[in-house]
Amino acid sequence: MMMDDSRLGMDGSSGSVAGRLALAIHEHRLAPGTKLSEDEVGEIYGVSRTVVRAALQELAHDRLVELKRNRGAYVAQPTVREAREVFEARALLEPRTARSAAERATAADILRLQAHIDEEHEALRTGDAGKALRLSGLFHIEIARIADQATIADFITQLIARSSLIIALYWQRRNALCESHAHHALLRSLAERDGSRAEELMKSHLVDLVSSLDLRNLPSVPRSLKEALQ
Repeated sequence: MMMDDSRLGMDGSSGSVAGRLALAIHEHRLAPGTKLSEDEVGEIYGVSRTVVRAALQELAHDRLVELKRNRGAYVAQPTVREAREVFEARALLEPRTARSAAERATAADILRLQAHIDEEHEALRTGDAGKALRLSGLFHIEIARIADQATIADFITQLIARSSLIIALYWQRRNALCESHAHHALLRSLAERDGSRAEELMKSHLVDLVSSLDLRNLPSVPRSLKEALQ
């Protein structure tokens, strides 16, 4: 579940609560391993435990949350092996998808991608790296949508949701996001309908992402649940 702000109205439903929690996870306000107390989440959002429980089950289905018997719900904590598998799967799917997107992209598609980049840069300018990373993930999902391959786009969406957790755990080069011009280059190749170039750029971009991960150590879980969600 990669949430966009337009879907996050707080109406007291389990879907709304799940959306808010997913956003907090993708923006790294909720760290992997954080315990999600039904009572505390319900108090923060003003909803019942039944609503919270349904929201957590939805997030567990999306593999953003782990439900542990007799212990409760926790933000998922991918292992090093899972991290490698996720990025290997992305490397298999996304370059070819970028090529297909370059062959299909319309002027409106290019404008939408540019808007994602502009929002990402604004988030970086204001020091909100978590939001910038979420927007970066949405940029990749938008490319998959443009490619018009629904099944593959669904896989990529799930992989990028897992990537958000992996980056929260293992990211060692936090300035890599600021240094990267990969999205600009990808956008140019799509605008020029250069499929071969788009495929190669996506390959190198994913290699750079993996190189920014330290797949050895797990950081400690910061912040309280209330601080993260309010």
